[in-house]
Amino acid sequence: MHDYLLSVLLGIVEGLTEFLPVSSTAHLRITEALLNIHLDDPFWKMYSIVIQLGAILCLPIYFRQRIARFFSTFPNGERHDRNFFTHPLTLVMIAFVFTAVPSLLLTKVIGKHLESLTVMGVSLLVGGIIMWIVDAMFGTPRPGSSFKTEHMEDVSLPQAIWIGICQVASAVFPGTSRSMSTIAAGQVAGMSRSAALEFSFFLSMPTMIAATGYDLLKTFSHKHGEPLGRMPASGQEWIVLIIGFVVSFIVALAVVAWFMNWVRKRGFTPFAIYRIIVGIAVLVWVMKGH
Repeated sequence: MHDYLLSVLLGIVEGLTEFLPVSSTAHLRITEALLNIHLDDPFWKMYSIVIQLGAILCLPIYFRQRIARFFSTFPNGERHDRNFFTHPLTLVMIAFVFTAVPSLLLTKVIGKHLESLTVMGVSLLVGGIIMWIVDAMFGTPRPGSSFKTEHMEDVSLPQAIWIGICQVASAVFPGTSRSMSTIAAGQVAGMSRSAALEFSFFLSMPTMIAATGYDLLKTFSHKHGEPLGRMPASGQEWIVLIIGFVVSFIVALAVVAWFMNWVRKRGFTPFAIYRIIVGIAVLVWVMKGH
């Protein structure tokens, strides 16, 4: 496959799956295996990080008005019922800390051993089942009651800590999906679908920036000999990189806008079913020796 076409395809896969609760890591790995391509070349290692940065960039642009409002009302909040420790921006960073510290420690020990199709297939399957059960049990409030937290502005400190801890699963087990972990955790903690989704998006900004920054440092580090990644060495490689970045950004921006509207009306069950089907298909494929 021509590198330009491959870059478009990988950019679409990354943009489509980064913020949906289906795991972009698993889908990129599956795409690699289906097309029998090898992305372990130093250039493609760096490329995979850059297209993720393209997807990340869509969030501050899409939520720019919300972000500006949060900063302008810090620390008292829009209703003047918050303080430094309970403002949404602080809670996002607290959740990030409860993700980052254990994730960094755990991935050094076991994370590097888990990036296989088998692990990703199991993670897709188990995560889909969990998501289906959680959305069925907590997606709609019982008659006569309401959600404990209808809007992101009402998120509490215990909820933020809980979501941050649950997000660790996605760092340790590839295929789990960061958004699936945080959305399901938010629903279990009493948040509405839209509140859980929006907090998940805001939490993904520092989480993904830190994760991709850390990956870039590892990729270009000379600490253990030759670096694992490299910058483009030709004009063609620069074009390939730019194509992937732009495609990933455009597709991710469209997905975020669509996903916000979809969830308010229909919930997460279709994504849970999709995960289960793909997870089973991957495991069957692996058992047959693909």
